[in-house]
Amino acid sequence: MLRFVYIILIQRHRQKSVFSVLWASETILKSPDFIKSNITAEKKFSLITVFIVNSSLDELLTAAGSKFNITAKRIFNVQGGEIDDINIVRDDDVLYVSCGEDFIPKDKPCTRSQINQNSVNSEWITLNVGGKYFTTTRDTLTKKEPTCMLARMFTDATDTEQRILPSRQDKNGAFLIDRSPTYFEPLLNYLRHGQIILDANVNAAGVLAEARFYGIEGAIDILTAMADEKELQRSGLVSFTRKDVLKAIMSTPTTSELRFQGVNFVGADLSKLDLRNINFKYAIMRGCSLAGSNLSGCCFERADLSYANLQGAQLIRVRMLCANLAAADLHSCNFEDPLGVPANMEGVNLKGANLEGSIMAAVNLRVATLKNAILRNCILRSAVLAGADLECCDLSGSDLHDANLRGANFKDAAFDLMLTPLHMSQTIR
Repeated sequence: MLRFVYIILIQRHRQKSVFSVLWASETILKSPDFIKSNITAEKKFSLITVFIVNSSLDELLTAAGSKFNITAKRIFNVQGGEIDDINIVRDDDVLYVSCGEDFIPKDKPCTRSQINQNSVNSEWITLNVGGKYFTTTRDTLTKKEPTCMLARMFTDATDTEQRILPSRQDKNGAFLIDRSPTYFEPLLNYLRHGQIILDANVNAAGVLAEARFYGIEGAIDILTAMADEKELQRSGLVSFTRKDVLKAIMSTPTTSELRFQGVNFVGADLSKLDLRNINFKYAIMRGCSLAGSNLSGCCFERADLSYANLQGAQLIRVRMLCANLAAADLHSCNFEDPLGVPANMEGVNLKGANLEGSIMAAVNLRVATLKNAILRNCILRSAVLAGADLECCDLSGSDLHDANLRGANFKDAAFDLMLTPLHMSQTIR
């Protein structure tokens, strides 16, 4: 006597289990009640097939695999018990076949770990931010800012302390984030190409708030500068230009001190000018170009020079106490005074700054922040770096002879190809 069974394919589909049934026999049109109820409940059925029970379990798996176009490996009964003997199968049994997956009850959703395995580990990830869909790659979300919230949600790293559980998914499998899509889009583009580009109708302060929420540190620095610039424009503080500076220099006698204290120079081009001994205390010089300028004897105390270009500038005897030079370009600058008067940069913020090839002999960088800064091939003889934060700083090829490094933070700092050896006396408190 022939035995007929109904075989259902087990598939994972995002947050719920989908049972696809194939049929190709008119016998099923006399279908029992379980087929009708399943079709009504799931609404996910297409073609349905009735299978003849063969003489062996392997033959039944092969037949089911060819119908479903899969490699059938495991077969279960309706209670989820795995069948390993063909004699257990009875006529009109309902069986479930899989490619190796465990049995999934129809009324039981996938666990979060199963969702993570099938969706988070996919190369392409879809986010539902405030009702708007964004599709991007996992590398985009994890490579640029590895410590931000999005990177920690979708990282494939094994460090469980850094990982956070992804948010819930909607009916389409997109990860839900209850934030503004208008402000999220510039941040996603920043993760793609490293630039913040805002449309005319997008508020920089709003994008900044989103960047802080997601913990995208690089974007926070850029957006803070953009938001401050907008605030200055609204308050009527117009930025000085190169023309304004030249007029002031030409109209000021050489015997008088020229003061630009607290003046706004955001984005101004002051490159290749003789600006010696000028007072720039508290000046706002964010993104300003000072490349090749002579700034000897200038006072930049508490000035904002973040993202400024000072490449090749003369910085002899400068006073930069607590100045902000985050992400500034100081490549090949000269700080060394022939008369031996050191530049004073105590407490300066040089986070992410580039000082490669600079001459910084005897410079005072006590308790300065140099995290992620580039100091390759610098001359730092007799420099004072006591208490400085040198975490992840690249000091490869630099000359640190007789430098004071007591109490400095060297976590993950690079000291490759050092010109002179470091002595314990330089680092012990």
